Amino acid sequence: MTEEDPSDDSLTVASYLICRAAHAIASNSDVLIDRHAFTELSSCLLHTLPFLRELEDNLHSSSISTIATALDALSEAAEVAAAAASSSIDFESSRRSRLYLVISSRQTSRRLSCATRDFYVALSLLPFSSSVLDKVEAIRDRLVAVDFRASSAVEEVLDKIESAVCDQASDRAYANHILSLVADVAGVSHDPLTLRIELDKLRAEVAESRERKDLAEAVQMDQIVSFLSISDAVSSFREREERYLSKRNRLGNQPLQPLQPFLCPITGDVMDDPVETSFGHTFEKSAIEKWFAEGNCTCPLTMTPLSVGDLRPNYTLKKSIEEWRERNRIITIANLKTKFESNDEQEVLHSLDRLEEFCKEDSHRDWIVFENYLPVLVGLLERKSLEIRCRALFVLYILAKDSDDTKEQLAGIDKLIEFVVMSLGRRSEERKLAVALLLELSRTELICSKIGKARGCIFLLVTTTNDGNQAATDATQLLENLSYLDENVVKMAKANYFKPLLRCLRSGNDDVKKIMVTTLAEIELPDQSKAALLRDGALDVLLHLVKHSDPDIKTMAVKSLQSLSSLPENGVKMISEGALSPLLHLLRHHHYTAYRILSELAATTIMNIISSAVDLKDDESLMLLKSDDDIFWLFSLVNLTGPSIQRSILQTFYALCHLTSAEDIKYKLKQCNAIEVLIPHCQNNNILVRLNAIKLLSCLTEDVDASVLADSSCLQTLQSIIKTSKDDEEIAASIDIISNLPADCLQIIQWLLEENGLVAIIQFLKNAKLGGPSKNEIIENAAKALCHFTIPTNFECQKKAVQAGVISDLLHLLECGTSLSKRYAAISLAQFSENSFKLTKPVEKPWGFFCCAAAPEVVCEVHNGVCSVEQSFCLLEAEAVLPLVRLLSEPDITVNEAALIALSTLIVDERLQSGSKLLFQMNGIAPIIKLLNSESPDVQVKAALVLERIFRLEEYKKIYGASAQMPLICITHKGNSMVRALAAKILAHLNVLHEQSSYF
Repeated sequence: MTEEDPSDDSLTVASYLICRAAHAIASNSDVLIDRHAFTELSSCLLHTLPFLRELEDNLHSSSISTIATALDALSEAAEVAAAAASSSIDFESSRRSRLYLVISSRQTSRRLSCATRDFYVALSLLPFSSSVLDKVEAIRDRLVAVDFRASSAVEEVLDKIESAVCDQASDRAYANHILSLVADVAGVSHDPLTLRIELDKLRAEVAESRERKDLAEAVQMDQIVSFLSISDAVSSFREREERYLSKRNRLGNQPLQPLQPFLCPITGDVMDDPVETSFGHTFEKSAIEKWFAEGNCTCPLTMTPLSVGDLRPNYTLKKSIEEWRERNRIITIANLKTKFESNDEQEVLHSLDRLEEFCKEDSHRDWIVFENYLPVLVGLLERKSLEIRCRALFVLYILAKDSDDTKEQLAGIDKLIEFVVMSLGRRSEERKLAVALLLELSRTELICSKIGKARGCIFLLVTTTNDGNQAATDATQLLENLSYLDENVVKMAKANYFKPLLRCLRSGNDDVKKIMVTTLAEIELPDQSKAALLRDGALDVLLHLVKHSDPDIKTMAVKSLQSLSSLPENGVKMISEGALSPLLHLLRHHHYTAYRILSELAATTIMNIISSAVDLKDDESLMLLKSDDDIFWLFSLVNLTGPSIQRSILQTFYALCHLTSAEDIKYKLKQCNAIEVLIPHCQNNNILVRLNAIKLLSCLTEDVDASVLADSSCLQTLQSIIKTSKDDEEIAASIDIISNLPADCLQIIQWLLEENGLVAIIQFLKNAKLGGPSKNEIIENAAKALCHFTIPTNFECQKKAVQAGVISDLLHLLECGTSLSKRYAAISLAQFSENSFKLTKPVEKPWGFFCCAAAPEVVCEVHNGVCSVEQSFCLLEAEAVLPLVRLLSEPDITVNEAALIALSTLIVDERLQSGSKLLFQMNGIAPIIKLLNSESPDVQVKAALVLERIFRLEEYKKIYGASAQMPLICITHKGNSMVRALAAKILAHLNVLHEQSSYF
């Protein structure tokens, strides 16, 4: 190679340009074109440089002209690629139009693709040695695969721009939309001033491309700029308004009739798309095409031969027609305003129809706003006519849609929001339009702030979310738009709409969280809202806030949990989600002054949660208290805390004592001497603590040693409560404690008798009216307690009870009481009846002269002596037999059992004949037979015992044997051993089985 060899300089230049291009491409950060293509091309260029240096040794043996041509091609391709890449890199430059870079990204991609192809071709012309040829071919293969393509987002925007330009779109709203898409891709703010600056830069870029003689690009860009210039960003509202008013003031006041050339000769109507024939005649395009479609091939006017190919658009006439239409529409819109002042509803509606028709064109909506129709339309919202209000709302919605300028004008109109909000409270069709308008207005921050402040607006929007139609969807979206203000979120929560509040609790700062959790804590929530809050995730948020370092937030979070926990289904969910643990942890700090309120709230919440589990009967898998230590510690707080926590703890254990696992809890409480702890609290000065202590004590005194109560002043306290308290729950619990005493506690019963305790208990049976849970509970417990005073072994006590008139009260309970009071009344009557045979007065034989003998005494049919209620407690004399027979048909099996016990006392021993006869007369045998089918084994046994005695008598076997046979046979197959034996014995009486049957 000589110094004069021109290929030497070409090689040096090519190497330099390739290196520069590689670095320019590698440093590209363009997001508009696929980044991978830049990386791959840069790599290929850099890998080519060593092969070019190796080429210097082979230049002497090659054709210099061919090598020079190839090197020039390489240089040119490198320069093009570097320029295109540099243009793209200049994306951040304030001097360049970002919009231009987006719109020209396809051209940039094509230039880069062409440069890559040229580079590929030039490499094939260079005489590389065989040792590197394979490596060069590998680079060429990689170049073939390089594909410069605009990103998918850019491609989508460019397709929409091309479509709009091709269709000659003139819709301002669509232009606004496209401009916003281009701005998003280019990273340009939507601020109108910024967009105007970018559009000015875009025009400058187009002018430069025209100076570069790139006419094709300039024409295309001109079309795009023309379309984007329709958007609101090009000029301000005031500028467009001034241009419109200036134009309108030059037009006159009356519409013009169409000129003759405007009319289609075929249809006689003004043309929309005029086309001209070669003979100079003009027709509406659709009309002439229809003429040809019908088989005609001549001009409709001259009848000379004519074809579709002879037609061409008449743009000049079309423009004139459009200008005529525009003039008339402007005048019509201006003149229409006076019509709205009319009191004629139909005239106003017709004018609204015209306005609505004009609103179909984007430019016409501007004219309506420029003509100051907005205050007129807002004023129509005061009209009494529903239809006028609805149509006015709809026109306002169309005008405001996609127009920030119109929204800004509406923001300055007094009472706009007030009137629209009033429409929210009216009929569904008006409400739907009002919500749609408010939603559109809310997209402007200035109006959005006013909407939330309008009285009743948020409440009505929340109500609308339940409509289940488009209005509900719009209302939900509008509430989301309004939720950017904390005060609006609070209003929504007070209207039972909590989604924004929960969002603020999750992601807001501490100040916002404090506002929201305080709001939630102080609202009186209906059950439906409590359930919805937990479904929407409030529990996790609140449990997280319980651990917050701010004591106010922590307190309000627990207070909110307390409110939510009062709903049973929420309580069960709180248990399953582990809410008890953090609450118990708070309670462990009760001795700190700062935790006093927190501990009280936590204790109440725990009580609510446990009570909820009881209400739902769903405690099988609930780990309420994890260990005995937890139980003992929690109960110890009864003596270590103030009244508020004491009350909640007592209520919590009262609820635990009503779970299906209650026996275990009761056992553990008795282990920690709970009864001894509770007894002093039965005299607590705090009424609620005393009440709950007595209620819990009533749960623990079942089967307790009577000495626990006898050795204390507890009985005196209970006696005093029964006589003086005005609280039904307290009275019921006190009587329940007495009713729970063992049956053989004669000492306590005697003490109660001496202290008129029996009289007090009976008094409740006499005076308490049935109705209400507490009243019924008092009567039930009193009836249960009375069973202690009617035991057969304490005749004196029975006598005092009868003297107090208890028999009539028991009979009243048999008729009108609850199932429990009926059961206990029947048991007391049975206990009375057990002594009746002993107390019956024998019939004295007549003596002396017959004529001087006293009138014979009435003999009891059952006891075969002289009976009375007061002396022998006779059921027959008390007229209790029939009510007891009725109890056999009650749905409660415990009532059936008690009635059977009472009636069985009438057929004992020598009373079998007379008692059976009485039961027969009272229709009592058939119900007893039915009880053989009872689900209760105890009832079956007692019914079988009664029937076994009755069926010893032949007369009743004949009457009832057949009806009893099948139930008895069923029992022999399914019953327990005792009732099977009895059934077999009865079947033997009925001659169905032998006496020697193995069932005995």
